[in-house]
Amino acid sequence: MKTRRVLLVALVAFVAFGSSGCGYNTLTAKQQNVRRSWADVESQLQRRADLVPNLVAAAQSAGIQEQEVFGQIAEARSRLINATSAAPAGEGGDRTPEQKQAVIDAANSFGGTVGRLLSLQESYPQLRSSELFMNVQHELSGTENRINVARQDYNAGVQDYNTTRNSFPTVIAAKMYGFKEEPYFKAEEGARQAPRIDPNTMRRDQGGQTNK
Repeated sequence: MKTRRVLLVALVAFVAFGSSGCGYNTLTAKQQNVRRSWADVESQLQRRADLVPNLVAAAQSAGIQEQEVFGQIAEARSRLINATSAAPAGEGGDRTPEQKQAVIDAANSFGGTVGRLLSLQESYPQLRSSELFMNVQHELSGTENRINVARQDYNAGVQDYNTTRNSFPTVIAAKMYGFKEEPYFKAEEGARQAPRIDPNTMRRDQGGQTNK
């Protein structure tokens, strides 16, 4: 009886160890896929951040002086660059879920200000005739599509990883080895609503006088 009990305990320990080992390998593979997908997202976000100053410069060269919008863009871009350039604090040179969430929040904020900049065309017809502005806008449009594809690939990887992580018995290995859930890349509330600005807000003519 005692021998049988010892064998049973040994069998349970073996199964638990084996399951944990398999879970570790599976989680590692899926986590690496999430990391690669996240790197693609950051690459496209950086491309957008690099393009926007050209868009602003084109608007300013056309005599547009929406100081409020330009200030918001500069602040939001700075937040995004700071978030993406922060040193990874996770294991293996990876960003922690908290760091990724900070990037997501900054990216959503920056995307909203870009929408406000593009909406200036409604108030300033001369922007539609500015070749530089339109060229950069087309490049930005392509970048937004790339960001969307990268974001979808990342979210698909996160769903696969999180589902596996939270499934039994892999969840045991996840807790044993410190595998955390990864955050989804979600747009901020209200992002689907087209941005609108008041063309009379903080508008200055080329002489530096505020229009009222």
